[in-house]
Amino acid sequence: MPDQAPTPEPVFRSDVTVELVKHSASDADALFAARVSTLGEQSLDELNKDPERSKGLINYLIRDRHGSPFEHNSMTFFINAPIFVFREFMRHRAGWSYNEESGRYRELQPVFYIPGPDRKLVQDGKPGRYRFVDGTPEQHRITQEAMRMSYSIAYGVYQEMLAKGVAREVARSVLPVGLYSSAYATCNARSLMHFLGLRTQHELAKVPSFPQREIEMVGEKMEAEWARLMPLTYAAFNANGRVAP
Repeated sequence: MPDQAPTPEPVFRSDVTVELVKHSASDADALFAARVSTLGEQSLDELNKDPERSKGLINYLIRDRHGSPFEHNSMTFFINAPIFVFREFMRHRAGWSYNEESGRYRELQPVFYIPGPDRKLVQDGKPGRYRFVDGTPEQHRITQEAMRMSYSIAYGVYQEMLAKGVAREVARSVLPVGLYSSAYATCNARSLMHFLGLRTQHELAKVPSFPQREIEMVGEKMEAEWARLMPLTYAAFNANGRVAP
């Protein structure tokens, strides 16, 4: 009988990655959709004739919350992050599509999340009125040690079950939500604005939000890509308090 392959060594990370893999998104998409109400069919030349007017129209649409013109575009991101981040993602349903890697069909790799040294660890205050503050060196030490130990034990048990012939879809149950997963997430500018309004903190936001830091890290990377694709829409979003139309 051939020897069993050695169990892979766990990898511990504190980052997330976001890649814009494809898109059809520009400010012109929103302008086309908005101007059809009054102009009917248009050409790109018409849209480019008066950039200041276009800028003003986009600002008006966001300010007065006429949101549907911002749905006529698409952005697909490939995201690598801990499983608990994707569980928060799934709460965003309108205007989003997801496909995540499956523990039923592939053996999951031992890549796990551990908070970095700049991650605030301590919750101060009551639910709804709390803030996060820096942990002590001892709290950081015990957090890292406990996570490394529990992750290693869980993945070892997972490998043992697979070696005994247990189905992947059953064996994966022992793995923690700190395991990294990957997914494609597709959205439009309107749905992304809703996401950013809830999942990022920003000094320009009219409505404060208090997201978990790890999903905020994903949001920040998505925001940077979107800002490059639709600069007028992005500027209007910020100028109007980061409230989605």
